[in-house]
Amino acid sequence: MLEMILNPKSAEKSPWKMFVIGIVYASLSLLLVHWFFASDPVLSKFSGMIVVTFCVMFSLPFMYYLLKIEEEEDEVVEGFFSVIKIHSDAIFAFMWLFLGFVVAFSFWNIALGNSNLFNAQVQTYCMINSPGNVEDCVSKYQITNQVAATGAATKEIRLLSILENNVYVMIFTLMFSLIFGAGAIFILAWNASVISSAIGIFSGYKIAEIPLGIGRYMIHGFPEIAAYFITALAGGIVGVGVIRNGFRDKKMIRIIENAVILLFLAIVILVIAAIIEVYITPQIIG
Repeated sequence: MLEMILNPKSAEKSPWKMFVIGIVYASLSLLLVHWFFASDPVLSKFSGMIVVTFCVMFSLPFMYYLLKIEEEEDEVVEGFFSVIKIHSDAIFAFMWLFLGFVVAFSFWNIALGNSNLFNAQVQTYCMINSPGNVEDCVSKYQITNQVAATGAATKEIRLLSILENNVYVMIFTLMFSLIFGAGAIFILAWNASVISSAIGIFSGYKIAEIPLGIGRYMIHGFPEIAAYFITALAGGIVGVGVIRNGFRDKKMIRIIENAVILLFLAIVILVIAAIIEVYITPQIIG
């Protein structure tokens, strides 16, 4: 219903409004899973994915309307700076939505005290940070076992693991945006939930430590998610260009050039974000 109350065009021009929507949608997703699936012996094993699914379901209508507005602007722009400028409002709106997801996910994950809510996300965290010892990592980072990170992997191994994961997500985002533009919201919700589980681990599952955890992970989290949405825009540009003009139209050359530029920019941002995560963030916030 919120997508009917708040005009997507208005949200694009005032991106901070997306922050409130992100909090509402993420909160509803976690609470619904906690209330209706936590006691189910089968579905509770998949709580992490169900949370993301609910968040995607809530967000799809609004995401679709916002992307539709952006897609209508794609054919009238040309060149690197023009493409970035015309889509900058949407990128900031997505960033605020992402932050709303992170804040709500982090709070309710700790407040509800249900270690299964983000079971898949904790496994993903361990795959990235302790690739050689995933099972022990998962067992240590349950809410009932609050311990500090062990630093099991070297910085070089972590950097490669993070880059591999980020590029995989980028490819996944591109495929989703080509097939169904609004489907990129899955990437947004999934990464917000993974970062939120990491914030819970970092904070020792203490609500008072959430701001510090958000500060730690948003240092590299913001450029990461920006790269994913730049990728989504690149896929959307190509998808809309094919639908409206076909492959043989001369406009497609310009559209593909713009998409390639955006993808290159996204890769550069992902590399920078990975370097920040491994070498800079730990020095700023332990």
